Amino acid sequence: MPHDLPKAYDPTAIEDHWAEYWVRENLFAQPTPEAGDVEEARESQFSILLPPPNVTGRLHMGHMLNQTEMDILTRWRRMSGRRALWLPGTDHAGIATQMMVERQLTSEGSSRQALGREKFVERVWEWRRHYGGAILEQMKRLGASVDWSREYFTMDERLSVAVREAFVKLWEQGLIYRGAYIVNWCPRCQTAISDLEVVYDEHKGHLWEIRYPVHGDDGRETGEYLTIATTRPETMLGDVAVAIHPEDERYKHLHGRKLRLPLMDREIPIVLDDYVSRDFGTGAVKVTPAHDPNDFAIGERHNLPSINVMDAEARINENGGAYAGLDRYAARKKIVEDLEAQGLLAGVKDHVHNVGHCDRCKTVVEPRLSTQWFIKIQPLADKAIAAVKPDANGNKAIRFVPEMYEKTYLNWMENIHDWCISRQLWWGHRIPAWHCATCHKITVARVDPDKCGHCGSAEITQETDVLDTWFSSGLLPVSVFGWPNIMAETRADFDTFYPTSLLVTGFDILFFWVARMIMLGCWFSSDVPMADGSPRPAAETVPFREVYIHALVRDANREKMSKTKGNVIDPIEIVSQYGTDAVRFTLASMASPGTDIAFNVARTEGYRAFANKIWNAARFIFMNVDRAAEMGIHVDRSGFGIMPVEAPDAPLEARWIVSELHATAAKVNEALEDYRFDEAASTIYQFFWGSFCDWYLEIVKLRLDFSETAHKFATKEALTTLVTVFEAALRLLSPFMPFLTEELWHAVYDGAPPAKSIALTRFPQAAPAGADSDAEEQMALLQSLIVEVRALRKEIGVEEKAAAAIELRADALTHRAAEKNAAIVEKLARVSEIRFVHAVTAGLSKHHTANFDVGVVYERTIDVAAERERLTRDIAKYEKGVAAAEGKLRNEGFMSKAPAHIVEGLKKQEAETRLLLEKAREALRNLPPE
Repeated sequence: MPHDLPKAYDPTAIEDHWAEYWVRENLFAQPTPEAGDVEEARESQFSILLPPPNVTGRLHMGHMLNQTEMDILTRWRRMSGRRALWLPGTDHAGIATQMMVERQLTSEGSSRQALGREKFVERVWEWRRHYGGAILEQMKRLGASVDWSREYFTMDERLSVAVREAFVKLWEQGLIYRGAYIVNWCPRCQTAISDLEVVYDEHKGHLWEIRYPVHGDDGRETGEYLTIATTRPETMLGDVAVAIHPEDERYKHLHGRKLRLPLMDREIPIVLDDYVSRDFGTGAVKVTPAHDPNDFAIGERHNLPSINVMDAEARINENGGAYAGLDRYAARKKIVEDLEAQGLLAGVKDHVHNVGHCDRCKTVVEPRLSTQWFIKIQPLADKAIAAVKPDANGNKAIRFVPEMYEKTYLNWMENIHDWCISRQLWWGHRIPAWHCATCHKITVARVDPDKCGHCGSAEITQETDVLDTWFSSGLLPVSVFGWPNIMAETRADFDTFYPTSLLVTGFDILFFWVARMIMLGCWFSSDVPMADGSPRPAAETVPFREVYIHALVRDANREKMSKTKGNVIDPIEIVSQYGTDAVRFTLASMASPGTDIAFNVARTEGYRAFANKIWNAARFIFMNVDRAAEMGIHVDRSGFGIMPVEAPDAPLEARWIVSELHATAAKVNEALEDYRFDEAASTIYQFFWGSFCDWYLEIVKLRLDFSETAHKFATKEALTTLVTVFEAALRLLSPFMPFLTEELWHAVYDGAPPAKSIALTRFPQAAPAGADSDAEEQMALLQSLIVEVRALRKEIGVEEKAAAAIELRADALTHRAAEKNAAIVEKLARVSEIRFVHAVTAGLSKHHTANFDVGVVYERTIDVAAERERLTRDIAKYEKGVAAAEGKLRNEGFMSKAPAHIVEGLKKQEAETRLLLEKAREALRNLPPE
């Protein structure tokens, strides 16, 4: 195969093949360690849990970024010798999945109610089997290096056992209770949703001012009114009081009085409560405990009844009198009309306020009194807070990156409310609680009971609610490794991989998922002893050691992507056009901690070109390997996989490219340790495109001599270094561009590689002996000289293919480098001869640097006027630079505070700029008259 690479790089021709190969060969499986190997395995493990996408999901740019970063880190850790495990799975997504299947049923003219609960749940499982794996199939296509043998689904039997055990344990510990409280109710989904699932949008609405007639002691209207203001007039049907501040002087005379509730003709009291703000609105607040959380609290304090006036679909119920049966907005319109007709509408004002919508279906949520299940969150939250704060020794069990998210997390956790964990759905983990019709008590059990656990009655029915999806996903770090049934076969997994090493996720689920995993993980794992049987320390109960919060992917104008704006970028579409590797590299190159990504397709085009550049370099290398083989010169592949270190007497370019390779490896490893994906990608790009392709490949052509008189040993040495460095560079690039590097790596070995995949080889590590400062310095001088000569040739119009002599006045080091490596300068700068001089001939067009002066010997007459203008501009620039440096060096305040290395650098800069200034002035003086 392999040396027959197609002329053009086509990602579509290779990506499907390798994606299928990785899955088929199960290359990224991480088996459970043998019992005796657990301690060693634990020391070397790197484990990471995929934030489970909804089973209903399709890949979007947020997923692509998240999975790209996780894959880069996992591949890098695996190649660095760690026992890397990336766990994939999907979430059953209670609300979203039920909504999808209900839509399907509606299109068929049916409904879940028509099917009944059992048949509906069967239908959801059927839907999941047919459509639920789409996003994981997309992940496979994009090459995610997860362990597919461990794939989970949050409704799997083994995970369901963990969910049930967690509920029962919390119930037994007195941390789960059931009661009627105000919840966010979605009339479309017909379930309670958490505060986190409510999205607030600014809405232009109205503020209706309504007069409530005051009653005297005799129960008759006094002719006085107490005016309240509301944005939801329909809720007044459930008013049970009006509250005023006890110290509000305006209403002192109304203490103890009652009011007539308009439209309902119900007498309600005036209550005194410090909650009421005297400065807001009229200072009087209608109290509707069944439809507002603040009103509910007032009602609790004053022992007021709660009247629910809406049903599950936000229609007015039988408690709404004449308005029963109307939708909430139709009722609002009719109520306002009736109030106006009765002279009780004091006014209507335009009012802009935030309105909560269900994050799933975008329906306006309704605060509603509902009987729900709750977790007493405080004891769990205390452990989760302690896990993030430093202990007595200053150590943190969990570290946030960027660190600013630690403060955000702690602020939320320290003000957390009890967690409503019940949802009024049919799809999900059904709450394992049974209600007794005889004694009216609740039985909670690990195994379905056939009788009441209190009175023994057989008249029991199971709770119809299911658990919040985040309850089951919050348990994942413990449940995927076998909790609560940690037996011999799962013990090694738990002991090896828990806590996991890292969580990579977005800010949007910091409270939804991250905080809940920390709470539940710390709570339940604390009962699991360590492998040696000792109690588990608090630092070992956490679900992960680090949390890396990545930024948002925005459009090229830094605006948030939304369907409304029409600026959503489909990653699959971009991948189809430019290839997975180019999209991955784009995201990595822009992924800096704490900074949003402005995704620009132009960048992706550029990285597609980068991949093409590497492809062409491979074709050039393989062509020369094949030519060498025809002459009996064979590249020794036994050293591949080891970072080469060139001998001191090797050619300069060989010593230099190896030193560059080691420096690049050091920088990339360091950047990935700090989650600086952008720096790692930039470093690899600069090495591969710049150092390797633009410089080294061009220089090494001088050594690849296949003529009859060629020195075969020198050719073999040059070719071996070339291929060895290229192979190592592919390994450096592999976590970022896995498909391209897999294809070329197999080609390097003629289809007989030492491992099944480049992903299973070693990631390059810099060695102390790999740095060659002398080679680095000499090559930097040569590169500077070549760049200046190229620029000078362009300025004076030397034909592209024409060779021209140069005059070079240089310091000792530059002189030695240019003299010893004249062939490199001559080839790369199209120089016919290097003439070493004490001073460049007057009249020649020349460039100056701090290390050398160079002039191109060319017969074309220079444009004296243009040259004079250029030199005049240079002189002005240098004079400005010298003045700025002198100003700082003479500034006593600056000099007393500036670090020594800054001062030294400034002095060096001032000296070099002054030298360039003197050379430019001399050149100007030596110009012939115009």
